[in-house]
Amino acid sequence: MKVIGILHHPKIPASQVLSAEIADWLEKRGYQAWQGSAWDEEAVQAHVAQFDLLITLGGDGTILRAARMGARHQVPILGINMGWLGFLAEARPEEWREKLTRVLKGDYWLEKRMMLSAELWRGGQCLRGYEALNDVVISRGSMARIIRLATNIDGAYVTTYMCDGLIISTATGCTAYALSCGGPILPPELRSILLVPIAPHLSLDRAIVLADGAKVSVHVSTDHDAILTIDGQFAIDLTHDDRIIAQANPHSSLFVRTQGRGYFYQTLMERLGCPYRGGDLRDG
Repeated sequence: MKVIGILHHPKIPASQVLSAEIADWLEKRGYQAWQGSAWDEEAVQAHVAQFDLLITLGGDGTILRAARMGARHQVPILGINMGWLGFLAEARPEEWREKLTRVLKGDYWLEKRMMLSAELWRGGQCLRGYEALNDVVISRGSMARIIRLATNIDGAYVTTYMCDGLIISTATGCTAYALSCGGPILPPELRSILLVPIAPHLSLDRAIVLADGAKVSVHVSTDHDAILTIDGQFAIDLTHDDRIIAQANPHSSLFVRTQGRGYFYQTLMERLGCPYRGGDLRDG
């Protein structure tokens, strides 16, 4: 590794202080450090291709932004949690020297996570494409009225959800919005697409897990507002007769891990407030 990008959260002052501290530590050891805001996508995109590593200082939202910018260049991410949940992060702020020293020595493994591609179609034309690490969500707007979402999988009609919305999620996103709506917990490296309805009314209320090669097409039927949300960070207004097409993205996100490969379940139990003992019941 030679060039390392450090992305801070612009609304967490401590992250900017820590960014400068890490950059100074790296430069004294002969590495080139680039610092920037995770929200300044234009600036990051101009440099990300040259990075050997991306260090994020913030919460899971900062990591989601970094993943969308770094995936196509296969830049691995080391997340330092300065946010709330930290499902995706690898280290706490007080651990950064230890973790980064191990990484620079090559003492780590890479976790590969699938991403989604989504397209918004209107009037027979694709208006725009999007990328997501967590999820793509089609939902009602401000009015508490259901929308109808006719859903096809691989060109075959499956069902019409009458609901507040539909979550199209990766395995990474299974611990985000999908979890709160009763979706299953999936291993993070599983290449699957998860469909979870939001508050379904007299329609299918079960989650569906699809293989990564599946293509999901959702036709929106509504007489009021509807919204397309990408990773919970970008909202796009939808109109009646819009269509969303989602499938696995050809690029994957890479996460630097120094913990054991079973870390995910321990982290999950901690975040859910459940005690995690490790081992099995026979350990006494």
